[in-house]
Amino acid sequence: MQHRHCFHAHFTGLVIGALLASICLQARAEDAEKAKPLALRKIMQEMGKSMQAMTDGISREDWEVVARMAPLIANHPQPPLAEKLRILSFVGSEAGQFKGYDEKISQAAQALEQAAMRSNGQTVISSFAALQNSCLACHQSFRKPFVEHFYGTH
Repeated sequence: MQHRHCFHAHFTGLVIGALLASICLQARAEDAEKAKPLALRKIMQEMGKSMQAMTDGISREDWEVVARMAPLIANHPQPPLAEKLRILSFVGSEAGQFKGYDEKISQAAQALEQAAMRSNGQTVISSFAALQNSCLACHQSFRKPFVEHFYGTH
């Protein structure tokens, strides 16, 4: 009987230890996931490079460059599904607003491409302004909370 009690206590200790180790490993994995840069960050960096190239193209009236860069903004890559779900979970009730900004950005970039293909400088500039205004609105609404939530920094 005493052996059975000793075995039971030892077994219970092992189970509790395994559960605690599992909880710790899961917490570490979640911390590592939070610290890992989002694919969205790289996507935004690439879009920033495209915006800079467009700005340069506009300043030189190089409509070919502008027309080539605009679709990179309009049709930018999407984050992987798991990351997209994390992002949408974070924005919660503001998901519609977040998606709306992305749609406005896409539409403005498409209009910009069309104007550049027609070498219509005035429309290029007004479409670029609409594009930048949409980017700015999204950044003002979401950048700081994203950085704080996903990276723990300002």
